[in-house]
Amino acid sequence: MISPPPIPRGQTDETRPICVLVSGGLDSCILAAEEAKRHPAVYPVFIRQGLRWESAETHWLRRFLEALEIDSIHELTVLDLPVEDLYGVHWSTTGGKVPGAETEDVAVYLPGRNVLLLTKAAVYCAMQDIPQIAIGVLDQNPFPDATPEFFGLMEAALSSAMDSPIRITRPFAALTKKAVTLLGRDLPLELSFSCIHPQGELHCGACNKCAERQKGFREAGMEDRTVYAASGS
Repeated sequence: MISPPPIPRGQTDETRPICVLVSGGLDSCILAAEEAKRHPAVYPVFIRQGLRWESAETHWLRRFLEALEIDSIHELTVLDLPVEDLYGVHWSTTGGKVPGAETEDVAVYLPGRNVLLLTKAAVYCAMQDIPQIAIGVLDQNPFPDATPEFFGLMEAALSSAMDSPIRITRPFAALTKKAVTLLGRDLPLELSFSCIHPQGELHCGACNKCAERQKGFREAGMEDRTVYAASGS
């Protein structure tokens, strides 16, 4: 059988399944729904690393995916890749001194995060015969593991290591938070979760990620139906 010609980097084969790296936040939840419009099968994958907010994240992520009621989105797969031994005493694992609403985005940088997530996802994809991974990176992401050069190198390295072509796609790479939030205006976004200092299963309302979430809704001119512990509403 003659193989199809290679697809240029950054594009997807819409006739084949895709893995979507999901965190439960606005961007990745919207990404999963958008990819379901283009692919016959979407495999959402959450990679648990032992971070403080993951229990709340997976609780809301499961609710969000169930609420979509989209047949092409498969059941959530949760994989483990702990980082406590790497990060040690760090706000992401201890919950202490969590970056607040006034901090710059660089304050929430987690070293090696995309390297780890993509590596684990690539092994999963190779074993499940899934040829592509989508990740919800946005425009002007300031982190070194979110550049086009980084993703190109990772795609080449993982394809070589797996002896199987793995495409890494970034459908939102040219979009702002406002634009992505608008894409999800008809989705149950109140079931997504974007907080790094949860109060039980609620958004704290005061951390860097809650502020980013609130700004996204505000700039999009959309009602924010999220319940924030800080405001009680």
